[in-house]
Amino acid sequence: QVQLVESGGGLVQAGGSLRLSCVASERTFSINAMGWFRQGQEMEREFVAAISWNGGRTSYADSVKGRFTISRDNAKNTVYLQMNSLEPEDTAVYSCARSRSVLVTMAVADYESWGQGTQVTVSS
Repeated sequence: QVQLVESGGGLVQAGGSLRLSCVASERTFSINAMGWFRQGQEMEREFVAAISWNGGRTSYADSVKGRFTISRDNAKNTVYLQMNSLEPEDTAVYSCARSRSVLVTMAVADYESWGQGTQVTVSS
């Protein structure tokens, strides 16, 4: 099973930016769609963004559209999440996951091989 390791989280002021990275342990990473999810304290995990195997298709949660950008570099087995104009409501643990297929979906159940996550804290 592929292992995923996230990095890039931290503490930032509202309006600031962060870039998250997710590195996969397997080259087969490039076959599947990939997604970013987040979970705030005492909240359920929610979809943030997803990207197809070649980056040709992306999907975003309404709450992050226009502020976040997902991308991938298959040569580096890495998926990125560029987060701009951060808001306190974006505070959460962000995790990446591999889709069970090539489809770009928003459902948590459609993903597997979750990373441990990286904490993002946005202060007001």
